[in-house]
Amino acid sequence: MWILIASLVALGILAAIAGIMRNRKLAKQLANGEITEMPEVKMVLDCGADACELDEGKSCDLDCMTPIIKQHIDYYDDEELDAYKGKASDQYTDEEAEEFRNVFYTMQENDVPGWVKSLQQRELNIPDGLKDEVLLVLREIRKKNNYGNNKD
Repeated sequence: MWILIASLVALGILAAIAGIMRNRKLAKQLANGEITEMPEVKMVLDCGADACELDEGKSCDLDCMTPIIKQHIDYYDDEELDAYKGKASDQYTDEEAEEFRNVFYTMQENDVPGWVKSLQQRELNIPDGLKDEVLLVLREIRKKNNYGNNKD
């Protein structure tokens, strides 16, 4: 516990020192005429292709104002599936659905929940023809885990 508190205090001190050094550097640049005014700090949210600057009196789209927590995405040797981002689950051709099926059937059963999460994070919809099979495996994994937890 004390290590955590000490680390947070040390991090705060380092941040303060970095801020002071930045302000001194900017003050020197201002005095030397390298810059004409002190730059303002602006909050910028990453909104995909465009960035949104939040200034007083200005607003952004709701999507931009909602910060997105970007989580690490695990890939299951399936980077080629990213080509289908945003495609509706009922719009896949048989060949495209087969790409998902090949990945699904070559992975270990325990990797399926992580793969489904990865697809969700990447905004990939599972083709309708494969959904039942994926759900069946997920249910089997859940059953195994529940039975394993109920052992006396």
